Amino acid sequence: MALEFPNLSRSFDEARNAIRFSGYDGMTQVPFLIEAGALPRSGKTALSEEECLTAFDAARGSIHNVARKTYSCGRRPFYTLTVADF
Repeated sequence: MALEFPNLSRSFDEARNAIRFSGYDGMTQVPFLIEAGALPRSGKTALSEEECLTAFDAARGSIHNVARKTYSCGRRPFYTLTVADF
């Protein structure tokens, strides 16, 4: 089965300065984390929690595409997306 993202929920992880979200491969949940540094910044050097969530929502399609590509490279229990992935 292909990796899908039917659940639009996401949350900010303050300790890691990142956004958590999940995909699903059939019935299997696949957890992801995208570092704040990989989100579009609009010229800012740092983003608040609200700005990170807004940036994630605005770039959701491309983030999901990168997540699918990363997932297809090998199964792991958890995936972290960084600026290098984009």
